[in-house]
Amino acid sequence: MKSNISRRSFLKGGLAAAGAAAASSVPAPPSVRAGTGRELATLIDIRKCVGCGACVEACQEANGAKFPRPKKPFPKMYPSKVKVSDWSDKRHVTDRLTPYNWVFIQEATVTVDGGPKTLTFPRRCMHCQNPPCADLCPWGAASKLENGITLIQPDICLGGAKCQTVCPWHIPQRQTGTGLYLDLLPSLAGNGVMYKCDRCYQRIAAGQAPACIEACPEGAQKIGPREAIRQEAHELARSINGYIYGETENGGTNTFYVSPVPFDELNKAIAKGDGRPHLQPVENSMGRADNLAKAMLIAPFAGLAAAVGKFYKNHKSEERPEKMMNSEHPGREEEEK
Repeated sequence: MKSNISRRSFLKGGLAAAGAAAASSVPAPPSVRAGTGRELATLIDIRKCVGCGACVEACQEANGAKFPRPKKPFPKMYPSKVKVSDWSDKRHVTDRLTPYNWVFIQEATVTVDGGPKTLTFPRRCMHCQNPPCADLCPWGAASKLENGITLIQPDICLGGAKCQTVCPWHIPQRQTGTGLYLDLLPSLAGNGVMYKCDRCYQRIAAGQAPACIEACPEGAQKIGPREAIRQEAHELARSINGYIYGETENGGTNTFYVSPVPFDELNKAIAKGDGRPHLQPVENSMGRADNLAKAMLIAPFAGLAAAVGKFYKNHKSEERPEKMMNSEHPGREEEEK
């Protein structure tokens, strides 16, 4: 009997396996929750950052194994308006967010204490408390862990970029030619996988700090329980007569920036655009009635889609060892027919 799964049998088996997940509406996130159940947050003291890029290098080194390895040539997409997003030959780019660069250094020249000063600060996913990327992902590929990390699961992401669209900062970045869509509907599905900072969830699960925080030579970043970090951010802001960004943006995030100058001034001075997020005030997007309604409608289908994707992934994993055995014993498949 052949081991390779047909698209029809995959869908049949996957739908059966997905019933329970659909009933519970939201797919269970990976079993990496730091074991505490407490939301963790980071504090970034903009005054201390010197723009050295150590955090960028550390992130790439720690997460390189997670970076995409696309297959080329890419399938032609229909409709043709779905554009290829390929960063595989631009992995050296570090001045913006890409699928291969999850944190970058933003800079702004502003007036501090009556004179010009260039402030630098790392930018990456804000890890919202109520993330629209997770609540509105139609494939159930994005989820928020109990420790406050927002994670995109590349094994079941189809790269439809809904997460990028609904993110107030448009953080996630797509790489074409990788992921589940290649096996399912390579010309019609989402065109890749979305990537962003996952706050080194595996390191946190092992009791370590995220690589960017550990590598910072100036101690510009720290991580801890959200309430403690929030209080420290306020104490720091009071002591320097400064300002906080991230506490209330999008209804609250798990990233707190503290600056000696107002963030609207920083926002005017930074380079913004694709892969370079703004620093504007952000309303609570999941507090809007339309998004809440969409999330309620999407949730059961997202759970179903995630379960189907996991079923397919698991079947493919089981299939590989048997294919390897058959390659070692030519003719075995013919004998089993």
